[in-house]
Amino acid sequence: MNDRHNARAAEREDAVEPDLEALGEEACLRLIAAGGIGRIAYTGRHGLVILPLTYAFHQGAVVFRTMPGSAMDEDLRTGIADADYLVAFEVDHVDEHTRTGWSVLIRGTAQHVEDGPGLAALEDARVRPWPGGPRDLYFRIVPTRVTGRAIRHHG
Repeated sequence: MNDRHNARAAEREDAVEPDLEALGEEACLRLIAAGGIGRIAYTGRHGLVILPLTYAFHQGAVVFRTMPGSAMDEDLRTGIADADYLVAFEVDHVDEHTRTGWSVLIRGTAQHVEDGPGLAALEDARVRPWPGGPRDLYFRIVPTRVTGRAIRHHG
């Protein structure tokens, strides 16, 4: 009897399909505002790169830190004064049990912030690097496009 009951419950769960819903920019920014872990994507010297990192959302930008001279530092330098590198940054949350979640995608420019008042402002963001060691190079991703979607149960 237990097996039949569990099978019927599973059938009912499968019958309720979640809906995909587009999220507006304001809703997306609310979802990522607390900071946490996201993934940066860009084209590096050896092709496409996608890396997880810790971030803060501070003063309208995604802020993260890395090591000066690291592969990411070198990859995200254009070599042209005042030219920024285009990147994508994604943050998501998934609940596998309920088959719900959300994903936010930010496209924008990754800017090195190495000195001056901009650096002091980013230090206030208190973003903590995931790995240990000196990660004293700050980056800011200034969004040019913010999109998102959520998978939710309605009913």
